[in-house]
Amino acid sequence: MTKIKYIFYSVCGLFLLLPFFASAEGVVIPDVADVVVPPNAGPTGSIVDILQNFMYWLLAVVGILGVISFIISGIMYLTAAGNESQIERAKKTMIYSIVGVIVSMLGVIIMKAATTLLSGNSSSF
Repeated sequence: MTKIKYIFYSVCGLFLLLPFFASAEGVVIPDVADVVVPPNAGPTGSIVDILQNFMYWLLAVVGILGVISFIISGIMYLTAAGNESQIERAKKTMIYSIVGVIVSMLGVIIMKAATTLLSGNSSSF
């Protein structure tokens, strides 16, 4: 079991480090002196827009983590090799990840519905 875990982590690590080993042809890294910061570099829009964008970002992160945990629980289930406690742990993880994805999707739907209904532009979303 531990060999499979180490192989899995090694492959994941290689995929995470792959962009760093790609060729750098055509990539221009600007100097600090070349970077021009506009006078109003802060966030634009109202507080409501900033909070709304933050909530969408947070729900997207929760959804992505739910999908990743679903994949990991599937790998745990496949590598359980008949171990009942490992199988039960994988099933619980799978259920929790499905609930996380559903919650993030419902959060996005509720945010869109609330934004549309409170803005007064339309009665449907």
